[in-house]
Amino acid sequence: MRAIQVIRHGGPEVLEYATVDDPSPGPDDVVVRTRAVGVNFIDTYLRRGMYPSVPPYVPGTEGAGEIVAVGDAVDDLTVGQRVCWVDAPASYAELVAVPAARAMPVPDAVADDVAGSAMLRGLTAHYLLDGSAHPQSGDSVLIHAGAGGVGLILTQLAKVRGLRVITTVSTDEKQQLSEAAGADHVLRYGDDLVERVRALTEGRGVPVVYDGVGADTFEQSLAVTAVRGIVVLFGAASGPVPPFDLQRLNAAGSLSVTRPTLAHFIADPTELRWRSDDYLGVIAAGDVDVRVGQRYPLEQAAQAHSDLEARITTGATVLLPG
Repeated sequence: MRAIQVIRHGGPEVLEYATVDDPSPGPDDVVVRTRAVGVNFIDTYLRRGMYPSVPPYVPGTEGAGEIVAVGDAVDDLTVGQRVCWVDAPASYAELVAVPAARAMPVPDAVADDVAGSAMLRGLTAHYLLDGSAHPQSGDSVLIHAGAGGVGLILTQLAKVRGLRVITTVSTDEKQQLSEAAGADHVLRYGDDLVERVRALTEGRGVPVVYDGVGADTFEQSLAVTAVRGIVVLFGAASGPVPPFDLQRLNAAGSLSVTRPTLAHFIADPTELRWRSDDYLGVIAAGDVDVRVGQRYPLEQAAQAHSDLEARITTGATVLLPG
């Protein structure tokens, strides 16, 4: 089969379109012919060696497709069934072996490119709202990168739950996307961001900030958080946040900071299935629109990574094998 390999740590140029062996299912696995593969920032962190990885390897953990083989111990999934996944290694490939317990059935109303690129972002948004923080109906929240893959989904889920959503964006196009997702107030990044958020909240600040940008926005995230509020730092699109003195959280208003990761909110198969069914269900019902902003042939994975890291993408990015 054809797949993308990371041949060494580095920039997008280290992604190589190669021929590799087909996977074989273990007794508890299914083999899926991929129809769409999600491209995510975590893939770029691993490619650069920011997180542990050992080249050469096939990157990617998210995708969707049709089951073509099942392991001997699998009795709840069948050949021909459409499934998606969020944590199966080596997903930048035409065929992927997925543990059956991690392969989630895809409703008929959800397209392959949506299912293949929606799970990591969508399940992230799901646990951000119901896991790492618990904002209540009527609360105001700030979502950085409101037109990004997580930001657009998080905004829609937040509105379904009755939250008042403030977002940040960098361009007119992204402002329009964020507004279309339901954001109540869309702000530009800038030195006066803290003042503007405080003005929108009668000086109190917001009880929850969702920050997937990292280094460029973290100080402002702290500054706009209300007393006893929480900053949920779930990404580092602009680079990691430097070490800082925890004592600052006291003077800032008894704040909390958490650095969660999706894996800890879907490790249990029952919780994964609950979050997946709930999230895919709102997509199928039309309550959440997952915008696939970019589609690339599998062999153009390097360009997809380059565009993602340049922060010129909007919504989800997918690779299309074959």
